[in-house]
Amino acid sequence: MNWIWEGIQQAFQLIRTVDPEVLQITLLSLKISGIATLLSLLIGLPLGTLLAFGRFRTRKFWISLINTGMALPPVVVGLTVSIFLWRSGPLGDLRLMYTPTAIIIAQIIIAAPVVTGLTSSSLQQLDPRMHFQLMGLGASRIQSVIMLWREARLPLLAALMAGFGSVISEVGASMMVGGNLKDTTRVLTTAIVLENSKGHFGIAIALSIILLGLAYLVNLFLTVVQQQSSSNN
Repeated sequence: MNWIWEGIQQAFQLIRTVDPEVLQITLLSLKISGIATLLSLLIGLPLGTLLAFGRFRTRKFWISLINTGMALPPVVVGLTVSIFLWRSGPLGDLRLMYTPTAIIIAQIIIAAPVVTGLTSSSLQQLDPRMHFQLMGLGASRIQSVIMLWREARLPLLAALMAGFGSVISEVGASMMVGGNLKDTTRVLTTAIVLENSKGHFGIAIALSIILLGLAYLVNLFLTVVQQQSSSNN
């Protein structure tokens, strides 16, 4: 079991010396997951608001579909995106397969239902009379929505954290559509799988520690923002 301790030592060694390859993989992971989370937020926030306050016949169907999407297996997402982006697929001419863009697309499909579902759930917990009160005070529809988002900002930040967590730790879809290419699409999760398959358990442990540390720091920042918002209420 000495390799476990060696892996921990190697992790701190890689961090201390700022290993160029590890730094590149870490920054690429943060970039891809950050963009995917941001775009998922831009999709999920308005869509979740529509599902929370909209009154249309198929509303329950769409809510159940989003809730199902929150548990969507990443490998299924990877397979679906691969079919569309493959050279012979409908979007093959775009040549996005095995690129960071392909990984971002897959991660959006994974994170968007999470953000949408949690946004809808958060807004539905607000007092239903609040929306009508805002409209009665002369607020426009957009102003009312912004005020409701502000009122539910704590659970909405939790939705953001959940969305980021679902993609930063994802490996199946990233491997399938990204190909784990060095200096191009190799992120922390796919690098861990590669090193593990090669029997380099020390490096795999080191990269795992870096991944956990990265996820913790991002969520720590969002938690501090969330708690400051809570204390300002």
